[in-house]
Amino acid sequence: MTKNKLTLFLKGALVLVVTHACAGAQAQLSPITETAAAPAATATPELVKADPKAGFKDLFDNTDAKSATFKGIKTEHLNPRAVSFVKEYVEKNARELNNLKSWGRPYFDMMDDVLSQNGIPKELKYLAVIESHLRANLVSWAGAVGPWQFMPETARTLGLTVTRGRDERTDYLKSTKAASKYLNYLYNIYKDWLLVVAAYNCGPGRVNSAINKAGSNDFWNLQYYLPAESRNHVKKFIATHYIMEGQGGVTTVSRDQALAMMKTVKDDATQLNVKVQTISGRYNSRAIAKYLAMDIEAFSKLNPSLDKVLASNSTYQLKLPEDKMQEFLSKKNEMLNESIQMLINPEYR
Repeated sequence: MTKNKLTLFLKGALVLVVTHACAGAQAQLSPITETAAAPAATATPELVKADPKAGFKDLFDNTDAKSATFKGIKTEHLNPRAVSFVKEYVEKNARELNNLKSWGRPYFDMMDDVLSQNGIPKELKYLAVIESHLRANLVSWAGAVGPWQFMPETARTLGLTVTRGRDERTDYLKSTKAASKYLNYLYNIYKDWLLVVAAYNCGPGRVNSAINKAGSNDFWNLQYYLPAESRNHVKKFIATHYIMEGQGGVTTVSRDQALAMMKTVKDDATQLNVKVQTISGRYNSRAIAKYLAMDIEAFSKLNPSLDKVLASNSTYQLKLPEDKMQEFLSKKNEMLNESIQMLINPEYR
């Protein structure tokens, strides 16, 4: 979507509404008239550089409570009205989400880059977790597709191509950029990320209605005027955030830091001096070799069985000449994205 088109999208006279098609599926933007005006909306909302700390203030209780943890999740400053739900969610989902925390690291890294570039708190990547568990090829019964679970018209409105031969909803980079546009649009209306998560699920219309009925724009005060699915969607987001961040968070290092931590070793098979980087995620040998302008045979000689090992959700010790390793660290998001496209679309080139 061009800048001009995005401006028209944000300034249009029609209010864009999301109607959530099914549990776990992102909803569809429909150009229908709202009966309730969005609170704190401006006539011409502009994209803002959101303050991550201010954005999640409602997750915390500003008291001097004693330190408390539950299965590794720190709860001492968690809003008291969220504690019981978080504990129940941890009981049911902690193992699966902790596994995802490991294999999903490269995807989170990719999303962190896109979200931060758009002034959005990196925690919003966990919205994709509760939407799709980061599965690019997930298709809901209603037709929502991809990690952000966009319906076809939603995707097209946000600038993604959705045709019989090409569906950019499965493209991690492009769909995350599209999600960023919509998340920023919603944040300009509500100035509160919890309400953004709710509106992502059920649409601004229902959130506005809940605000009017409750006489409050605080999620914790208006939550029971929301559909149960949307109320729980927000709490799933909070719980997932805590599971993922409870033991140090999902963090990455910069390219320069990564290179500084690597040692140069001699590869036994080729006798070349190489740098070694531990990677995970469904990287594809052909995609990496293409981006690094390396002959695929030379790459495979340095990295035998890479595809097979990574397909089993294991980590792999990637070996590359130092100059190629620098390039890999610079372009790893693009390489991962193309690798995924190769995986889910055999005809992708």
